[in-house]
Amino acid sequence: MAVDKEAVRRIAKLARIGISEAELEPMAKELNAILAFVETLDQIDTANVPPLTSVVAQHLKQRDDVVTEGGNPEGILKNAPERIDDYFVVPKVVE
Repeated sequence: MAVDKEAVRRIAKLARIGISEAELEPMAKELNAILAFVETLDQIDTANVPPLTSVVAQHLKQRDDVVTEGGNPEGILKNAPERIDDYFVVPKVVE
């Protein structure tokens, strides 16, 4: 994919970046160089590389999945500023 002056002009307009006519051609060359580099990354074989979320191996803390008696509505709602039956009353936010 090649980027020309018109594409740079359109990208600059969409990004609301002021760019002069003299800067269009050098910017197009820069963007084409970046895209060429990204295309070289596509040639790397990553089939046997596991996905990473961090460069350091981390494990999330987990707790036992324990079955309980369920919620206690009276205990939960005792500090509610306003309630109707077993429900919190909240101000209307959508018209």
